[in-house]
Amino acid sequence: MGIRGLMSFVEDHSNEFFTGLKLRDTKIVIDGYALFHRLCFTSNLELRCGGDYDSFADVVQKFFESLFACNICPYVILDGGCDISDKKLATIKDRAREKIQMAHSLSVGGSGYVCPLLIREVFIQVLIKLQVPFVQCFSEADRDIMTLANHWNCPVLSSDSDFCIFDLKTGFCPLNSFQWRNMNTIKDTQNYIPAKCFSLDAFCHHFSNMNKALLPLFAVLCGNDHINLPIMETFLSKARLPLGATSSKGRRHHRVLGLLNWLSHFANPTEALDNVLKYLPKKDRENVKELLCCSMEEYQQSQVENMQQPNAHRLSRPIRQIIYGLLLNASPHLEKTSRNVLPSRPLAFSEVERINKNIKTSIIDAVELPKDHSDLSKLTELSLRRRQMLLLETLKVKHTILEPIPASLKLPIAVSCYWLQHTESKAKLHHLQSLLLAMLVGPLMTIINSPGKEELQEDGAKMLYEEFQRVKAQTRLGTRLDLDTAHVFCQWQSCLQMGLYLNQLLSTPLPEPDLTRLYSGSLVHGLCQQLLASTSVESLLSTCPEAKQLYEHLFNATRSYAPAEIFLPKGKSNSKKKRQKKQDTSCSKNRGRTTAHSKCWYEGSNRFGLLMVENLEQHSEASDVE
Repeated sequence: MGIRGLMSFVEDHSNEFFTGLKLRDTKIVIDGYALFHRLCFTSNLELRCGGDYDSFADVVQKFFESLFACNICPYVILDGGCDISDKKLATIKDRAREKIQMAHSLSVGGSGYVCPLLIREVFIQVLIKLQVPFVQCFSEADRDIMTLANHWNCPVLSSDSDFCIFDLKTGFCPLNSFQWRNMNTIKDTQNYIPAKCFSLDAFCHHFSNMNKALLPLFAVLCGNDHINLPIMETFLSKARLPLGATSSKGRRHHRVLGLLNWLSHFANPTEALDNVLKYLPKKDRENVKELLCCSMEEYQQSQVENMQQPNAHRLSRPIRQIIYGLLLNASPHLEKTSRNVLPSRPLAFSEVERINKNIKTSIIDAVELPKDHSDLSKLTELSLRRRQMLLLETLKVKHTILEPIPASLKLPIAVSCYWLQHTESKAKLHHLQSLLLAMLVGPLMTIINSPGKEELQEDGAKMLYEEFQRVKAQTRLGTRLDLDTAHVFCQWQSCLQMGLYLNQLLSTPLPEPDLTRLYSGSLVHGLCQQLLASTSVESLLSTCPEAKQLYEHLFNATRSYAPAEIFLPKGKSNSKKKRQKKQDTSCSKNRGRTTAHSKCWYEGSNRFGLLMVENLEQHSEASDVE
């Protein structure tokens, strides 16, 4: 994204903010876009004639050979397409204009830097040739680079000033001080590359030990590629930003220095943001606040799960087994072929899933379903009740418990009951309460926007809705992510996703919920924090009796499916867990299993819980999937 003036500022203070490194024997996550631009523009390549791609390929190859010689394992991440919101469109247009001017300058013998048209494709071809692992993101790669680097506990190599803001465990190495052409040797045996590593701790210490959580707000106030609000000039002109004791060379960084010194006086982003808004007209404050909060989210790590826990999609596997059974019943020729081979064996699928930090193929049985009520070709002949029964039997939920539940929440509550029944979910009471409270957002909006409601009732709903928005905003502004909680909610979302697919396959015997009002990650995580601290559900809902009554219906429906231990005091619950045997949910060895071929596949949406499914080619030999 790029923060205006920040990179030149930190480079002017390199002795304070950077430490020297002798880089070797490590992984490194590389900003691919920054690297191929750097190699293109600093290698004395001919740029005017459309690209000497052979020369460029040689430079790229030499770069990675230097890494290999130092036992540095690179992983390259490339930007993808433009964000659907077009929030960077203005920047893209500005850069296009600059390229046009530079291209013109080059064409008349002047100076300038413009990448040849196919430089990116050539770069990728060299990566493939050298077997350097790489990935292309859907849009900008910054957040994914940060997430992966922190996951691997390794440095980032880039020239993007945003990496001065990201909280990287092992730091950020700028490309301009990465001396890959000057590889050195220790004791004639160990090669290393001299580099410099940016220290976020030293940076924050320089500004009165400021809270790192304030830096995303600094980035959006200073201006980056995604946000450039003219109204922020109002704040900058009125706030009288303190420059502190600056040297003459710091004069050109007035805005950077002023903002950092000003922000260092605040304890947290919430307090700082409230003070920013005070300088703006009242009519603009709410819109500006929302835009600033959304922009600050760009500096948080991507949706994640705990890598030490079993893959989150494990929990929803029984639902997928029913889906496979239904799909196979739609292919009578496949069933006939399979039964002619070994009729006593079930059909099976292979699933590729995450195991810790690796992937593994597991063999999964499709559930055999009676033809009289699961033939997809005759689905329209099945009654609504029969289709509902099949859905709820899969989720192991009784129809009667859903009777008091509003139609739009029947499926999410049924899925929540399924989720609670599995001990692998490790759900706690505050997890369940947070999910159910978040489900009130849609009904609250309906109350607020419905005509004819009593004023007192509407005011109570507004107060609760605004409290939820406050919790959500506070979570966005820097609350540290609890990985175990994130994993529990990943499991719930996987169950919901599979529940939605099964519901769709059965022609929606239960109404499909509005997902935009059903689950907000920042809200449920924030509510978890509050419920663990001191807040009670009763106090939260005290202003809105209608929401309280609905919550009680939701809670009563789910509590009968929850393990009794989640309602015990914390000490008793923990001691009971220690006495229980952990169930092994991993896939067992599968030998002598018959499978049949089908062109059916599924790809899970969780980035680190990768899950792909395909029906195996017909075979009956022994297989070992461990």
